[in-house]
Amino acid sequence: MSRTAAARVALVTCRPGPEVAEDHDLPVLIRELRAAGAEAEAVHWDDTEADWAAYDLAVIRSTWDYSWRAAEFAAWAERCGKATRLANPADVVRWNADKRYLGELAAAGVPVVPTRYIAAGDPVELPDDQEYVVKPTSGAGARFAARYPSGEHDTAVRQLARMHAEGFTAMVQPYVRGIDTRGERALQFFGGRLVHASRKGAVLAPGSPYDERKVAHPGLEPWTPTPEELAVAERALAAVPGASELLYARVDLVDGADGGPWVMELELVEPNLFLGLHPGSLSPVVEAILTAAR
Repeated sequence: MSRTAAARVALVTCRPGPEVAEDHDLPVLIRELRAAGAEAEAVHWDDTEADWAAYDLAVIRSTWDYSWRAAEFAAWAERCGKATRLANPADVVRWNADKRYLGELAAAGVPVVPTRYIAAGDPVELPDDQEYVVKPTSGAGARFAARYPSGEHDTAVRQLARMHAEGFTAMVQPYVRGIDTRGERALQFFGGRLVHASRKGAVLAPGSPYDERKVAHPGLEPWTPTPEELAVAERALAAVPGASELLYARVDLVDGADGGPWVMELELVEPNLFLGLHPGSLSPVVEAILTAAR
């Protein structure tokens, strides 16, 4: 028997739905983990019959409906983390699921996109002197995100009202114009090291309705990160509470107003891995999962 034969791994996903993208990496990971000797299968996070204690490791992969079921998902993560090893851990999930963590990164000296937060009942103050973005603090795939020209408030106020009615806190950021020229870069880490990086174009087009479904990764292509980009990504990850417990992480960067890389967000819950674009990363990803399961 190989040293990995006994490893039982759950790759945690969600049920198909009209707002849920297909996880093309999932069957590939299952196949390669099984080829390496592990018992691997996809499990829906909200499957009430799932026996999480029967697994050596549960890896959150494509729970892409979690942001509109945030409280339920957080409770599941706590239960699962008590039954088996959960990657990433429940406390990291809870911290990363609310993008107010950007304030903590900024306080730690990490360059981030400047962000203000507007909860239900807060005064609504929107920029008059620059293009800006409104989006929820808990969201994925640019859901409930929109880009507004300076001084355009009426539609943004309606968006805020809709988000607050559905229980979301809003975040307001300047639109970082570097996205239009150099795109957004995603640096993917697994097992504590960079495995690959990608670049995509701008997601938010001027005038696109906030409730319109967006193309989440337009123009996706491989990217070689600069030393400065890698340094900022590593600084951001070092500032994460429980950083040593991370199995995977994706750091999304844009060019800031000062010309340097700024953190747009950290993806520590269910980042798309883009393995179809980076097939050479499959082996180190599988090895990192097996190492965590042992």
